[in-house]
Amino acid sequence: MKTLILTILFSAAVFAQPVIELKQPKSNKIVMKIRFANGSIADPKGKEGLTYAAAQLITQGGTKEMTYSEIQDKIYPWAAGYNVLVDKEVTTFTFMVHVDFLDQFYPIVKGLLLSPSFAEADFHRVMKNQQNYVDQVIRASSDEEYSKKALEDLLFRGTNYQHKVQGTSESVTSITLEDIKQHFTNAFTKNNVTIGIAGNYSETFLKQITSDLAQLSGKKFVSSKAGKANTPDGVQVEIIAKDNAFGSAVFTGTPLAITRSSKEFAALMVANSYLGEHRKSYGQLYQKLRETRSMNYGDYSYIEWYNNGGGNMLPPSGVPRSSNYFSLWIRPVQIAKQLKNQYAELSGITVGHAHFALRMAIREVDLIVKKGLTKEAFEATRTFLRSYTKLYVQTPNEQLGYLMDSRFYGRKDFITEVDKELATLTVKDVNAAVKKYWRTNNMFVAIITDKSEADALAKSLKENTASPMAYSDAVKAGLPKDVLTEDDIVATYKLNIKNVTIVDSKDTFQ
Repeated sequence: MKTLILTILFSAAVFAQPVIELKQPKSNKIVMKIRFANGSIADPKGKEGLTYAAAQLITQGGTKEMTYSEIQDKIYPWAAGYNVLVDKEVTTFTFMVHVDFLDQFYPIVKGLLLSPSFAEADFHRVMKNQQNYVDQVIRASSDEEYSKKALEDLLFRGTNYQHKVQGTSESVTSITLEDIKQHFTNAFTKNNVTIGIAGNYSETFLKQITSDLAQLSGKKFVSSKAGKANTPDGVQVEIIAKDNAFGSAVFTGTPLAITRSSKEFAALMVANSYLGEHRKSYGQLYQKLRETRSMNYGDYSYIEWYNNGGGNMLPPSGVPRSSNYFSLWIRPVQIAKQLKNQYAELSGITVGHAHFALRMAIREVDLIVKKGLTKEAFEATRTFLRSYTKLYVQTPNEQLGYLMDSRFYGRKDFITEVDKELATLTVKDVNAAVKKYWRTNNMFVAIITDKSEADALAKSLKENTASPMAYSDAVKAGLPKDVLTEDDIVATYKLNIKNVTIVDSKDTFQ
């Protein structure tokens, strides 16, 4: 027994990678996060989606001792679980279990990470799902998510950030089981792994896991340098035309020079929250487009990637990125065909609400850049944000995730640190940061719309044609005069549009 303990201590000592701990002696849960510094930028050219495929095959496959089905049957009574999140620069495996079942659960964790079965049947099942996603799901399930991926394709075109983490139709087809085995050896190594652990764990267990993960491949993995966002010349619009699109989904963005690593980031957090915090109704975009004009389901702004915005109410951990951008999300607005079918008085319109909505959203950013936040708006937003950011880490899983993300950005504890930064922030700091970093003259715009709308919308955008808001008579009659006056201003608000292209949906992400 003494020899075993000495071996564990020695292995932990020579394990060169960081261990991030979150001791919670009163917790009844153990959370383990095993993060590799690879992500989709580690995909070899022509094999885009390989990192995702390898990670999925580990979590959706078995070990040398147990099949995937046997594992699921085994862990069900323990209410244990695990998953993986692959993003651009990191891949994070998360394992969670009640402390009473840790000793039984851990051999499965160890088997998945150190001796995955890579079974042929699991490989075909996983790759079929991945192929289906890149061929069909991304285009058919949610135009909102489609527009987000389309914007990133524009922003990072020509770089290793361009492709979806799941890859492309052509690249996924080319991935073999041997590719995955080789990539696991080359890119999931003891030299690029970080261990995170939270809960009521013992020092003996921590030493055990560090000792075990020291047995990962010893390959010297060096990830590619992250691609930087392209700076557009003017406003560059790509309209993706598809059959039976539910309105026009718009996502627009421009490179942002800073990330959470910067002390100025807190200032942009305040401005961003005022403009349109994700899924919050008080933001300017939400109030102007949805609340006042009932144009869509919601409108929000972002100063970093927000993973699974359709499913998450709070910013999730696990997606730290060194290449950043500022973006606006306009959830689907109605197209001309829909409006004409609903209201006889709108039978003559040729373009739906997308052009007006884009103008209004960009104008709201311009107003903040030019006029800044008032002292009152700043104080209210900052007070909200100091409370709201603490909700990001309500669970041990997210607490640990945010600590690990903090290290990526060169911080120790972002949530604690940003609260202190917000406390000393001034309205002058916020308005200066907005003027310094937000741009609307040079943006990429991705619009997913119905084929019936594409040509007319492209013409309207190219020619900066007036785009009056199309209301039914009943709605218009109930609007106050100041809203209608603002509508007239927005309808002719000039955007710096330099180019508009139309792409058939079937030709995207090739």
